[in-house]
Amino acid sequence: MVLVLWVLMLLTVIAGSYVSSMRTETLLARNLVAQAQARALADGAVQRGIHELLKPPTDTGGWKADGKPRTWEGDGFRIRLIIGDESGKIDINTASDTLLKGLFLSVGLGEPESIALLDAVLDWRDPDEARRPSGAEAAEYAAAGKKYIPANAAFEVVEEFGQVMGVSPLLYRKLQDALTVLSGQPGINPALASRQVLLAIPNAEANLVDNYIALRQDALESAQPVPPFPLASDIAQSGQPTAYTLRAEAALSSGESFVREAVVTLTAKQNTRRPYTVLSWKEGKASDFQVDMKAMDFGK
Repeated sequence: MVLVLWVLMLLTVIAGSYVSSMRTETLLARNLVAQAQARALADGAVQRGIHELLKPPTDTGGWKADGKPRTWEGDGFRIRLIIGDESGKIDINTASDTLLKGLFLSVGLGEPESIALLDAVLDWRDPDEARRPSGAEAAEYAAAGKKYIPANAAFEVVEEFGQVMGVSPLLYRKLQDALTVLSGQPGINPALASRQVLLAIPNAEANLVDNYIALRQDALESAQPVPPFPLASDIAQSGQPTAYTLRAEAALSSGESFVREAVVTLTAKQNTRRPYTVLSWKEGKASDFQVDMKAMDFGK
């Protein structure tokens, strides 16, 4: 009898362990499926945005690269898509020295530190080995124990900026969203620029920037032309975008979410068989929008 009881207990433990293992694997598989669904929804939203951008100018229903959030929902999911263009960011290869220095000052660097960082950026992208007064060339990187040297060429990706002398991981995280290597412009388009980018404009105080952003948002919501930013007259860029940015955020009612960030150029006029080219395709960072969606009661 005692032996039978021990055998029954052992079988119970084995069965319980098996059930727990199966439950864990089932939950894991369910989460993987949900993540795949969220990713597919975000990718589909980006493709929808590209489709809208490819519509001819005569189609008044087509979406524009105006930075206006567009949201929609379905059975158990919500999506937000924002379309802009790279001219709303500061091109680290072509931006004016004043604009780059203003960006560094806007995140809390002092005057000497901002000048030193500007010189280091210029030394990185220029083709020579001549060091600027506060800059850094190969010798300075070697002295600092770096295992790499400046490219002496244009930045190929924004991530390369993180390797510049004087750029800490924290500083890079603060600046990365304001930078691009794709606009090819010395200035910015204030109608699409973020608050951080607008603060980089000389004499752009926080209250002036915030007031302008509020006016800009009102204009977008009422389908009116976006007003100019008075302080940006010397650096404002406009015209046909060269590269579009699309950010799609998807969240499921089960709590999973995914962000897709893409940069594309439209080539329909030159190549109808390949109407667009993808320049960047990566997973983005979560936003407050996704957190809000997770807390909402879907289906009501």
